[in-house]
Amino acid sequence: MNKDFQIHPCLRGLSAKGCGRQDKQLNTYDYYADIPGNNDACDLVEVQFKHTRKGYYRNDNHLPLQKGDMVAVEASPGHDIGVVSLTGQLVPLQMKKASLKPGTEIKRIYRKARPVDLEKYEEAQSREYPTMIEARQIAKSLNLDMKIGDVEYQGDCNKAIFYYIADQRVDFRQLIKVLADTFHVRIEMKQIGARQEAGRIGGIGPCGRELCCATWMKNFNSVSTTAARFQDISPNPQKLAGQCAKLKCCLNYEVDTYMEAMRKLPSREITLETADATYYYFKADILAGLVSYSTDKRMAANIVTITAERALEIIHLNKLGEKPLSLEPEDANAPVLSTDLAEQDSLTRFDKRKDGGRKAGKRRDNDKRAERRSERRDSGDNNEHRPHSERPQRSERHNSNNRQRRKRNDNKDATE
Repeated sequence: MNKDFQIHPCLRGLSAKGCGRQDKQLNTYDYYADIPGNNDACDLVEVQFKHTRKGYYRNDNHLPLQKGDMVAVEASPGHDIGVVSLTGQLVPLQMKKASLKPGTEIKRIYRKARPVDLEKYEEAQSREYPTMIEARQIAKSLNLDMKIGDVEYQGDCNKAIFYYIADQRVDFRQLIKVLADTFHVRIEMKQIGARQEAGRIGGIGPCGRELCCATWMKNFNSVSTTAARFQDISPNPQKLAGQCAKLKCCLNYEVDTYMEAMRKLPSREITLETADATYYYFKADILAGLVSYSTDKRMAANIVTITAERALEIIHLNKLGEKPLSLEPEDANAPVLSTDLAEQDSLTRFDKRKDGGRKAGKRRDNDKRAERRSERRDSGDNNEHRPHSERPQRSERHNSNNRQRRKRNDNKDATE
C-alpha cells in the first residue's frame, strides 16, 4: 500500500451531518454529506412538507443549503414552505426511486425562508385543524360518503389540500364549490387509503414501537392472508389487523424467510411407512426444522416429532422399499442434555405435599418431648431420683390406662 495515501478524515466513519431531524418522517441518511463538493455535484434538492409529501426542486440560485433548512419553493400558485431533507448526489437516486414520470416539470427554490415567510407559514398551520372540522360538517350536510382525514395549507395560505378517505367513487364537485366559497382558497382534493390515514395519525403498535407507516414506510404493499398461513399464524382477525383495520404490514417482513425454510421440509401429502404403522403429516415448526407425524390422519394420535432430515431419509428408504423400525433414529434413546436452564427445574419444586404439614407437625412434637425429657433429666425430676415409695406402681398405671381406654370406647359407641 502506498504510504502517501491517506484516508480523508470525513470518510473514516459515519457522518452526523447525514442524519436528519428525528421528528421528520421518511428521513434518508446522506452518506455523502461530508464528502467535499457533494452539494456542488448536483443542483437538485429534496424538500419535505407535511407528513409524507415530498418534492424535488432545482437550486438555480446556488444557495448553500443543508439538511434541515427551511426554504421557500415555487408552487402553483404562489410559493410553499418546506424543509430540506436531502442534497447532493443522492437526490437523483431518490427521484428514480420515486418513479417520477418523464417530462415532469422540476420547479425551483426561491430562497431560504425569511421571518415573514415563517410567520405566514405558522398562520397557515394554525388554520388547518379548524378547517378540517368545518369541512367534515360540510361534507356531512351534503350527504357525501367520505371522511376528510387531514388538511394541509400551502405556505402562503393561497391553497389547501384536503385528504379524504372513501370506499366508493364520490362526486365532490359541489363540495369543492362550497369549500372555496367558505375558506376563500384554491381547493385540491387528494384521496388516501386507510394505511395512509393511520400513518398520518400515528400511534403505538402491539410490538411497543411506533407504527411503521408513521415512521419510515413510504410504499404500502398489499398484504394477504397467505402471508399469515405461511407463518402458521392463527387466522384471528383481531390480532392480524392493525390500527387501520387492514392486515398488518409486518406480516410481509418474514414471509420470505419462512418460504425459504419451508423448501427444506417434506411435503404434507407424503406419508411415512414404518414396520409397525403408517404416519401422516400433522404439523411442523418451520424455523426449527421439526416435523410432527400422527398415526391418525384426522386427529393427534401417537405424535412423533422428528427433524426434517430424518423425515427425508425415511421417505428415501420408503422409495427403496425399506421400512425402518421407528421414525426416531437409533440413537434417539440416548440422554439429551438440556440447554434451557428453566427446563432443568420442575415448576412444582416449591409446592408442598399434602402430607407434608402432618409430618412436619409430628417432627416438631417429638422434638418438644425430647426437650422436656432432657430438662427433667437435668433438673432431677424423674423416677430414678424419687424414693421407691413415691414412684407409681406399674400395675396401677396399667390399670388406669385400661380404664381410660374402655371409657373412650364406650363414649364412642354411645355417640354412634
